[in-house]
Amino acid sequence: MQASPNQDRQRAILFVVAAVGLATCQDAVVKGVSGSLPVHEAVIFRSLAAMPMVLAWLLWKGAVFGVFPPRLLALVLLRSFILGTAYFAFVLSIATLPLATSVSIYFTMPFFVAALAGWSLGERVPPHRWIAMVVGFAGVLLMVRPGSETFEPAALLALYSALAYALGQLLGRHLSQRIEPAVIVTWQNLTYLAMAVLIGLVTPLFANYQGQDPTLSFLLRPWVWPSLQELLLLILIGIVSTFAASAFIMAYRHAEANFVAPFEYTALLWAVVLGLVFFGDFPDLYTWLGAAVVVGAGIWMVLRDKRQIAS
Repeated sequence: MQASPNQDRQRAILFVVAAVGLATCQDAVVKGVSGSLPVHEAVIFRSLAAMPMVLAWLLWKGAVFGVFPPRLLALVLLRSFILGTAYFAFVLSIATLPLATSVSIYFTMPFFVAALAGWSLGERVPPHRWIAMVVGFAGVLLMVRPGSETFEPAALLALYSALAYALGQLLGRHLSQRIEPAVIVTWQNLTYLAMAVLIGLVTPLFANYQGQDPTLSFLLRPWVWPSLQELLLLILIGIVSTFAASAFIMAYRHAEANFVAPFEYTALLWAVVLGLVFFGDFPDLYTWLGAAVVVGAGIWMVLRDKRQIAS
């Protein structure tokens, strides 16, 4: 029995809320190890830990022989690479920024989705979405305050991450309707692993450029064998990330991108709680105000979308 559009949307909401909750927990773990391990090491262990689960999913879905989808493999690899750059950019940003700040900047992703949907998915972008985008980016400027003494360049990494994730999610909706999601996640995991290995091979050349910046240290730090506790945390990242990636794909499979993306705002609640409990980070007034502007613009965009559909 085929699900109704309303049932599909309800499932999409459940999937995306679960996805952002898992992803934010993963981000908190990465931030926890960013002061002692290099980013490529964290991603290598993450990818290796996820591999058995990904392979089990492939077997369960009977999709092993579909790992090399004809005509679409290049697009799958492109999406995986784009998401890989997004992931590295985001985790490098949280090495310097409070978790809630990086997540709040990431909330511009729905606006990128709305802007890009016109040419990538053939979805019309009405004027109210453009207004929401402008207001949302004003909120980001309020949070990061470029030109001020408190401005952190790492905020630009979080902003790039939002753009790249938007591209990846749009491609994911296109691909998930043609390819088994387990295949997409398999290539995503392999691409992350390949990128991490490449970074690990290159970073020794820049070992003298780490300095005191947490982001640069996280990027350029040489390989350090993890303690047992760190190893368990890295394995946890792999497990959680696999479930999160799968849930994201399923969310965008059940509903249109412009509907799903704004529900990722629930990540802010996770980020504030996790940042406060584990790192003692509490968002300052500008972050709260900027986040409120971004979230408010996103909610207004969703409400206007519903009203437009109803009419």
